[in-house]
Amino acid sequence: MTETLPLFPLGAVLLPGASMPLHIFEPRYRQLVVDLVKGLRPDRTFGVVSVRQGWDIRTDDMAAVHHVGCSAVLREARQLPEGRYDVVVRGHRRFRLVDVDHRAAPYLLAQIEWLPDAPVTDPDLVAKLADLARAAHRGYCATAWREEDWREPCTTEDLTTLANVLAEDCLLSLDDRQHLLEEGDPVRRLRMVRGLLKREAEILRALRAVPAPLSEFAADFANN
Repeated sequence: MTETLPLFPLGAVLLPGASMPLHIFEPRYRQLVVDLVKGLRPDRTFGVVSVRQGWDIRTDDMAAVHHVGCSAVLREARQLPEGRYDVVVRGHRRFRLVDVDHRAAPYLLAQIEWLPDAPVTDPDLVAKLADLARAAHRGYCATAWREEDWREPCTTEDLTTLANVLAEDCLLSLDDRQHLLEEGDPVRRLRMVRGLLKREAEILRALRAVPAPLSEFAADFANN
């Protein structure tokens, strides 16, 4: 079965369990925020998909975006002059994009189907992989950031979303993040993020720089 979600294409990838700040200035997305704040959209939820090229799509051209996205729950909204907003959203559930409609509302509406994760059949293995992924995260952050600029995820973080939370504050490419989003097995996700963080830490130590596109350096603030 499919469901309908407002759709927000971005030059970024939102991951389940991760937070993302957004600066909303385009009229159609300002209207989306108003509808979310007023409760006109259920659960203050919309869908985020990553744009393949550029920053946005204006029509229902599905070739312009990746077909696996993440639902976003509006957590905070602060209105600014001229109707702009600063908002914070949190990723919730993965979905596959089925269709896009740009005529039914001021903003895009998407028909989506939810993508469940594979069940965890070996909790002990997941716990061991989680420890290894956390260690890779500590190694990356100790190399990339000053001590006061990062913190470890809570020890009670859900192991099915831990990989996404570990990737949240690291400079990974859009392709890396999209591959992480599309991976539906929590075990493989933990292995994947551990490998990515170890790779990036080694690059940092060797070059003292991370070869990421400009959009990745603005990871703490995304414009619509």
